[in-house]
Amino acid sequence: MERIGIIGLGRMGAAMAQRFAAQGREVVGWTRSGRTVQGVAAAASIDEVVARSDVVILSLYDDAAVAEVLNKVLTLDLTGRLIVETSTVVPDLLKDRIAHIEALGADAVDAPISGGPEMVAEGRCGIFIGGRAEAAARAQGVLDAISDRIFHVGPLGAGLVMKVVNNAMFQHYFNGLAEMLPLARKAGLTLETALGIVSGGPAGIPMVADRLPRVLGDDDSVGFALTGVAKDNDVFRRVVQAHDLPTDKLDVFARHLDDAIAAGYGTRDIAAFINYAYEDIGRD
Repeated sequence: MERIGIIGLGRMGAAMAQRFAAQGREVVGWTRSGRTVQGVAAAASIDEVVARSDVVILSLYDDAAVAEVLNKVLTLDLTGRLIVETSTVVPDLLKDRIAHIEALGADAVDAPISGGPEMVAEGRCGIFIGGRAEAAARAQGVLDAISDRIFHVGPLGAGLVMKVVNNAMFQHYFNGLAEMLPLARKAGLTLETALGIVSGGPAGIPMVADRLPRVLGDDDSVGFALTGVAKDNDVFRRVVQAHDLPTDKLDVFARHLDDAIAAGYGTRDIAAFINYAYEDIGRD
């Protein structure tokens, strides 16, 4: 059985580590902050993670963090290793380094995750893998412990593009809520009424329906903070623009996110954007 190392133990990395451990996989983790995860062996350094792992999974916040870790990893013995990059970052970070990775006797795939930590913990997240068929099959043999929806979508970098296509649709949906919920408020419809009916019908999506308790104040947990959504929006726009395509709707959502964060919603779950749309947008 492949030994698993996870670099980055934020909400997503910790959820993966705990899920792997619960599934009986051998897993070790490391994070710059020194955070540990209950039930998961802790490494003292990136070097130790790589030495104790066959498959090294990266779960990091942004481009800068991924670049720093990859550059460090590329100074180590990677013979026989597989690097699985699950962070939401631009694909060139991995594509620009693949020749070096292969020269060190290793391989890599991008495998971004769609779904928050709670979906990872339940094994319900979606994973889109980009990379060579052999590497993708090896990655799937590890990642099937955290997901029953894994797709090999194409060559290296294609996984992140598929995540952009998939998750940007959620951001477009939230743009629609930003337009329609102020109308509901001004017409006297309660948020619970409007959102309950929309979520329960053909115009609803599970992402919103699952977050109704957070929208209505019955659950104050944070699966994915609004600041993280803003970071992903920036990545999505850069990926689309790199293919010479427009990002008009994503640009609109970026402005909405900036306003919501300025209004104090940034550390709350993405569900809070719905409250922001109903309570703040278009208010006289």
